[in-house]
Amino acid sequence: MEDRSDIETPKVKLGSQGLEVSRLGFGCGGLSGIYNAPLSHEAGCSVIQEAFNRGITFYDTSDAYGQDHDNEIMVGKALKQLTQEKVQLATKFGILKSDSFEFSVNGTPEYVRA
Repeated sequence: MEDRSDIETPKVKLGSQGLEVSRLGFGCGGLSGIYNAPLSHEAGCSVIQEAFNRGITFYDTSDAYGQDHDNEIMVGKALKQLTQEKVQLATKFGILKSDSFEFSVNGTPEYVRA
């Protein structure tokens, strides 16, 4: 795959501290089975690489995506292969789900640190 990360992709400023991200972000939940069967880490990393090659630099993940932090691990593997100075990563935490897909919140300092 050709690295096209220097393609001029529209950017947007977030907040007041100068952070700029690609206007189009990439939600990574679908890579770990949120909407479909989970992808292998190799396939998921390939999808993230292609998004980056097309100018997407803003990625979103969560510890609730997949089993045992699978999505965050996959995204981490993918980001190691990219120009990290060009990537912005958002993650959500504290969302707990049961096997019956009931959700609760854990915002304790211990959970946040973990």
